[in-house]
Amino acid sequence: MEKLRMGLIGVGGIALDRHLPAYQALKDRVAVTALCDLILPRVQTIARDYSIPNAVMNYEELFPYVDAVTISTPNKFHAEMAIASLKAGKHVLCEKPMAMTTNECLDMLRAAKESGKTLSIAYHYRHTKEAIAAKRLISSGEIGKALVIRVQALRRRKVPGWGVFTNKELQGGGSLIDFGCHFLDLALWLMDFPQITEVSGATYNELSRQENQVNQWGAFDHQSFEVDDHATAYIRFSNGATLLFETSWAANIAEDKEQVSISGTEGGLDVFPLTLYQAKDGMLLDNSVKWIQGEESPGIAQATNFIDSCLGLAEPVVKPEEALMVSQVIEAIYESSQSGQTIRLSDNKPGSAQPNA
Repeated sequence: MEKLRMGLIGVGGIALDRHLPAYQALKDRVAVTALCDLILPRVQTIARDYSIPNAVMNYEELFPYVDAVTISTPNKFHAEMAIASLKAGKHVLCEKPMAMTTNECLDMLRAAKESGKTLSIAYHYRHTKEAIAAKRLISSGEIGKALVIRVQALRRRKVPGWGVFTNKELQGGGSLIDFGCHFLDLALWLMDFPQITEVSGATYNELSRQENQVNQWGAFDHQSFEVDDHATAYIRFSNGATLLFETSWAANIAEDKEQVSISGTEGGLDVFPLTLYQAKDGMLLDNSVKWIQGEESPGIAQATNFIDSCLGLAEPVVKPEEALMVSQVIEAIYESSQSGQTIRLSDNKPGSAQPNA
């Protein structure tokens, strides 16, 4: 079987901690043949350490050496690099979020359709065993019709003090677009992406602008802090369901929390750890799952799905049309916070968000 030739654009933490190890674990099916980063000595060193034959500074220089690329750059460059790669005939796995704006997402989607190549977004929480099992339970009718979804993606005083995470120009936002997006995506996927009608949101950064910082993930400049460290939202769907959302890098809470909970007409569930709640025969039942069959590493599961999609053996678990909807919700939350108004979404069309007078 011929190996898929993979190139990594951006060799920061996420590329070295998740994507490269996953591709190395699947070396019988994929070969990382090129790396790209703006700091040439760094990328040359990494290429040498991992026996990767090509190291370049310009991402377009990767194209002769690869069949597919994995993009792990600041959000500002996602659309540009993905579109150029697709037009060059390369499959693309792009780190989340899909892009800075829904219009950029539309451009990426258009390029993918015109090229006929695979485009997927790295929302890796969908590949966790718990999420896959929760999807199976919901699809089999165990909780009935979903009514209320609760999403919490909270860190206790853990603003990333490295990289460009707090740079609004390069990232477009903070905790919402970096961290909360994973759990928005997961919740919408579990619900089969119902039509969204209204989004009301608020974002905050008062904690991280205080002079005397207590932060577990390194130091940052509180005076120049310009992104959100906390965000909340209330989302309505056309089927009558609602979603309560909260994310934070810097919450004053007892401990970190990552949870998606769904209450339905026949039962409810928590995803992490996976627990099913039902009322049957005059009893309240809590069913905690002790073991779930499947891949231990969501990074490897994600890489496997992308490789199979490139080779025509599978459909992407994360489709670009779905990732576009996540970006649309993020954009609406930011718009709502800025305007102080509820944002109505018309037929889930990107760019259709308008303040509700």
